[in-house]
Amino acid sequence: MVSGLSELYQEIIMDHRRNPRNAGELEGANRSAEGYNPFCGDRVVVYLKVEDDVVTDIGFTGDGCAISIASTSLMTESARGKTLAEAEKLFDAFHAMLLGTDGADIDYDELGDLEALAGVRQFPVRVKCASLPWHTLKAALVGQQQAVTTE
Repeated sequence: MVSGLSELYQEIIMDHRRNPRNAGELEGANRSAEGYNPFCGDRVVVYLKVEDDVVTDIGFTGDGCAISIASTSLMTESARGKTLAEAEKLFDAFHAMLLGTDGADIDYDELGDLEALAGVRQFPVRVKCASLPWHTLKAALVGQQQAVTTE
């Protein structure tokens, strides 16, 4: 990765850590899920307002490391306005990028700023930090009641 691009990605991650978007419990949410990473201690609750199969609003509460909070913040920006099917597709693309899945059809244009988290795959312990909010989102999308865990 080019040094300037790496610095830009680092800045995106730190900006979302310092100023997380959509932080706070979402009033009027009709779906939610809770996630926990016992290794790192990250905790997140994702709140969704879904109307006519569209994520019309999204919020989160929780705390965790910089990667976890940045991933959650970026996720909320990316998922808002998506249909349930589009949000699932975004989950799949992000997950494939994070794991470095060979042969995966990843649309980096669709991922946008989420690509800033691609470097996390070089640190396997941090993959769980970045993926926790996404698994929690997926659980909320399908109405899963059981808490999500990275273990």
